[in-house]
Amino acid sequence: MSGGSSTPGLTAERVQALNEDDLQALCECVDASILEGGGFAWVRPQGRSVLERYFRGILLVPERLLFVARQDGIIVGSAQLVRPSRSNEAQAMNASVTQFHIAPYARGTGLGRILLEEIINGARAMGYQFLNLDVRESQNRAIALFLSLGFEKWGTNPYYALDDGQMLRGHYFVKRLQENSRLLQNGASSETDHGKSADMTARPLTLYPAIDLKDGACVRLRRGEMDDATVYSDDPGAQARAWCAAGFHWLHVVDLNGAFAGRSANSEAVKQIVANAKVPVQLGGGLRDLAGIESWLEAGISRVILGSVAVKNPELVKEACRLFPGRIVAGIDARMGLVATEGWAEVSDMQATDLGLRMQDAGVAAIIFTEITRDGMLQGLDLEQTANLARTVSVPVIASGGVGSLDDLAALRRVAADAPGIEGVIVGRALYDGRISPADALRVLS
Repeated sequence: MSGGSSTPGLTAERVQALNEDDLQALCECVDASILEGGGFAWVRPQGRSVLERYFRGILLVPERLLFVARQDGIIVGSAQLVRPSRSNEAQAMNASVTQFHIAPYARGTGLGRILLEEIINGARAMGYQFLNLDVRESQNRAIALFLSLGFEKWGTNPYYALDDGQMLRGHYFVKRLQENSRLLQNGASSETDHGKSADMTARPLTLYPAIDLKDGACVRLRRGEMDDATVYSDDPGAQARAWCAAGFHWLHVVDLNGAFAGRSANSEAVKQIVANAKVPVQLGGGLRDLAGIESWLEAGISRVILGSVAVKNPELVKEACRLFPGRIVAGIDARMGLVATEGWAEVSDMQATDLGLRMQDAGVAAIIFTEITRDGMLQGLDLEQTANLARTVSVPVIASGGVGSLDDLAALRRVAADAPGIEGVIVGRALYDGRISPADALRVLS
């Protein structure tokens, strides 16, 4: 998170998690904006329960980034930066702003400008070339703000919105973010000021720092062998705080004992992580039934990872996806392309791509792919298998196993340009050993 203003008491930032006070304030300011008729798609107030579910869901969607405006620390406005899906290569250079609003009781303070500038800077830092937005014609103050910050109106829809039986027009705006953006005109690319074509925007990838738990401690294994573990911390909560402070937007947690035992075995350590994390946490290892899945989701885990059960009980995965949409991830661990189960102790005769298609059909939100012969070895990801899976399935793929240097992350970045289904990467030992600094890793992937 970063503040977007030097004005005392007025700030804007991107948030990856909301505490109860923030959620209450956010819901109140949205309802106030709806009542006043500005800046939100609903035309009637929705109330706390509806809006709470809505915003908690937004935080779980990789393509949507939530920004908020604060007055004296209290949320009084928000907006979302929407990134195109990874399968939409044709519009990979564009991002959009939606649901932009400042509560009526906080207007006139300049917070609208502060919030929009923070979003513009964020989109520019991510490498997007153009920022789009649209607005009802009745929102005169918002339109004036957009024009003052360099947005150009390019079109009007006469049937944009229906409010109380009245048809309202809407205006469409675009802002160019990069001076050397490559534009395609009649099939030819324009040249930059230096006479060379600039690269199309590379899509940001999410870095998931790994917290692997064995006997209550944070460890890393080599090739999944429990007897070949290095202990990095005996305080999982402190490790969670450290990764959050480093700027990571997700935490990836695995209960290693649980993966072998078939049931959660590091519950207290996981609870410490959830209590100390300011970002969403995904958890895998030992989750084999709906009761265990529901228990962890209610305890604050954002997504659960189902591994062995995906092979042995696909109907459970399907039912979990139906009951908890967007919160179930499939973990596909493979040894030389064949799916491994039971904490990698057993290898099946199923191809990873076949299981990926089954999990896609079951409705999982994403797939984590690990080539276990590389895991913990710092010898680089299996880019060929990862890209092959990403091209086979339509759900996002998270790479895992073997990252040892910034070059490995840069190589994944290049592969992801041709395999847009790759959403992110899990990194463990290289971060703990200091081979890769968090700041450098985030820079390479942003």
